[in-house]
Amino acid sequence: VDAMTAGSGARGAGHGEETDGYRGSGMGNGEDAGARAGEYVSAAVAGDLRAAEAGAGVPAPVAGGERDGATGAEGPSVALRFRGRVAALGDDERRALCDRATSSDVVVRERTAAIVRRVRADGDAALVAMAREFDGAELTPERLEVPRAEWRAALEDIDAGLRRAIERTIANVRTVHAAFRPKATEVESEPGIVVGRRPDPLRRVGVYAPGGRAAYPSSVIMGVVPAKVAGVEEVVLCSPPGPDGLPSAVVLAAAALADVDRVFALGGAGAIAAMAYGTAHVPRVDRIVGPGNAYVAEAKVQVSSTCAIDSPAGPSELLVIADHTADPVVVARELVAQAEHDPMAAVVCVAVGDETAEQVEAALADLVPNAERREIVEAALAGQGAVLVAQTYDEAAAFASDWAAEHPLPAIWGVEQERGRARVQNAGPGVLGETSSVAFGDYMTGANHVLPTGGLARSYSGLSTLDFVRWTTYQRVSPQAAAKLAYDVGRFADAEGLPGHAAAARAWEKPRDGGRTRLKARALRKRLREIAAEAGGELLELGEAPNDAGDGDGAGGTPR
Repeated sequence: VDAMTAGSGARGAGHGEETDGYRGSGMGNGEDAGARAGEYVSAAVAGDLRAAEAGAGVPAPVAGGERDGATGAEGPSVALRFRGRVAALGDDERRALCDRATSSDVVVRERTAAIVRRVRADGDAALVAMAREFDGAELTPERLEVPRAEWRAALEDIDAGLRRAIERTIANVRTVHAAFRPKATEVESEPGIVVGRRPDPLRRVGVYAPGGRAAYPSSVIMGVVPAKVAGVEEVVLCSPPGPDGLPSAVVLAAAALADVDRVFALGGAGAIAAMAYGTAHVPRVDRIVGPGNAYVAEAKVQVSSTCAIDSPAGPSELLVIADHTADPVVVARELVAQAEHDPMAAVVCVAVGDETAEQVEAALADLVPNAERREIVEAALAGQGAVLVAQTYDEAAAFASDWAAEHPLPAIWGVEQERGRARVQNAGPGVLGETSSVAFGDYMTGANHVLPTGGLARSYSGLSTLDFVRWTTYQRVSPQAAAKLAYDVGRFADAEGLPGHAAAARAWEKPRDGGRTRLKARALRKRLREIAAEAGGELLELGEAPNDAGDGDGAGGTPR
């Protein structure tokens, strides 16, 4: 587990063997990390989960026990981290379920910081060295950017069926995000006072697409198409190179179809640092979006004071709320589909009623042994998986809001489906009904699959056109409205001890007799001061006390 979260080892901080969790994984990518993760999975598959976890401080998963507690159903079944009643979860167990952030790992943080410093100090030379070190690719600064000819070649070689699927996805993502494009708005707060807000597209955006063990053309589409819809002038794509010095061919083909402007053979934390700070050959961008592993997510956090990011992310996650109307096989199938991303993926089913929970566990026990990525699925279920029982829909929804899933799936029908959507407040995009498979949204419905994880759905939203604009707020105040604002604003500024603000506001007050312009009033005031000075006195505003508290022309008094 330490290997999964810290990625320690010879290539742990690299990107050449990125995890399968394409929304950002907690696993490292190094050879030693992979070996140690493999040992954990092997031990888990062999049934020796406690031994596998003993050295990592991970609470042992439960394969049996009493359902009345927070740990287990009667008899052997698929190994889960938690099972039992929601109400029976202790504070430590609830914290372990809800605290899923991966960026707090000290090793990840320190190694990422070292990579970021290296790129800032050495620029392209650091990127070339890391491509050799982490990816086995021999590049030069000039070869960091992938020529368009390579994109076209990849597009010509792509399978015709896959090309149609990619084009269909691009069309749907474009349609959906165009409908949600932000619009300028104006409002009149008082007569003559207009306040407006206008979305201005960012000039240049960087999109990261993971690579290494797998290629993700879908992540290219999810980052690039909304940026283009929002009107971004230039979109830069970074994806790790293979030994041939090029990103995956299917990634290059997707880049060509999605209308990317420039592609760079860069991966991991180094790619994030290069886009954030710029090098001689890699342009600096205004915002960085896209999924990645723990090092990519941490790098985005570390550069966020310089360059805007979408959100830090972690392993994929799913929470299903199921009741008696749900098909337990469908629920189990969705859980397995998300668990196969990564051994650190988190999947939870909250069943309304004991019988539903038992049926879901039975379906998992049937599906998991036959999963093609069985070892990864079993490790994810044993490490972060749970089947919990809620007594009411409200209890299930309250837990779902606390857990704040990347993907919430209410596998319920009828009136409770709409009620459930309203009850769950903190979550990624809701997937309503069991036929609305998460996989459809991952690829082709037009929804965006770049989503906040690790409980960050409490405060972050999924990627959209909003991420590719900055807002400009403006105001227009007519002369008549300015005169009406002047007195109250002046009083406000006086209260805050800002005389310059007060003077700026009061300059727009109308003269009391309404017959002089501001310029005439200023000239009059100036002449009156001169007259008062010649007489050895001073000019006072109405109600103002003289500098000398004397009573006028008497001894020591100031002539008025």
